[in-house]
Formats: sequence, C-alpha cells, structure tokens
Amino acid sequence: MNQPLESMRLDKWLWCARFYKTRSIAVEEIGKGRVTVNNQNAKAARELRVGDTVTLRQGVVERIVLVQALSNMRGPAPVAQQLYTETEASQKARAEAAEKRRLAPEPSDTLTEGRPTKRDRREIDKARSTGWGDRWSASLDE
Repeated sequence: MNQPLESMRLDKWLWCARFYKTRSIAVEEIGKGRVTVNNQNAKAARELRVGDTVTLRQGVVERIVLVQALSNMRGPAPVAQQLYTETEASQKARAEAAEKRRLAPEPSDTLTEGRPTKRDRREIDKARSTGWGDRWSASLDE
C-alpha cells in the first residue's frame, strides 16, 4: 500500500537528502534565505515535487540540485544521494572553490604583526629600558 509520494515539505526533503543534520537546521537555513526552489525564495513548509530545482548554500559552497525522488525516511548516504542530482555547473563551481581553498596561503604565514609573545615582550622591555628610572619616571623635568 506504499504509494509513491507526489510532494513533501522542503525542510523534510533537505533533511532526508542529508544536506542538513537536523530538520531544525534546515528550517533555520531556509529562513535565512539560503535555500531557493525554482529560483524563488521558499518557506520550510513549501511543497517540493520531483523535477524541482533546489539551490542551497552550505557554508561558502553553493549547490544546485535537481530533485529526482522523494522519501519519507532519512536513510544512509548512498540512498540519500539517489534523491537528487547535482548540476554540472554546480559541480564545476564546487571543484573550483575547493581548489582555490587548497591553494590559498596559510593565514598564519602572513601574520607579521599582532600581539607579541612573552619572549618578544621581554626583548622589547630590555631594549626600551636601561634602568628603573627610565622605565618609571615620576619627575617633572622638561
């Protein structure tokens, strides 16, 4: 008696397709405008059908997927991947973004300034002061 689903809630489909860990996270992302269906802003309760195009953002990565199937249950990842197909443009953009991140310089390598370490602070203090009077002068000499 299991009839194939004709439509289902967007948030539930995103959860079943394993784009988000929980439905509440999916609802939150939809509410922030990070998920669109057929290039239109959507609400969590929007009915999703086979053939719809879903654009979603996960962190800095934007994905465009075509809905292939609907499922009432969240299954293992290989089963969840059968619920959608990612467009070639989306796959290409994701690969380029991953390559850019891989080739990006390490942020700590570019740090030349910032808070000095304890060792740096000792060297700075040693270079600045020649004695107690130079460091803590209370005189009004002009």
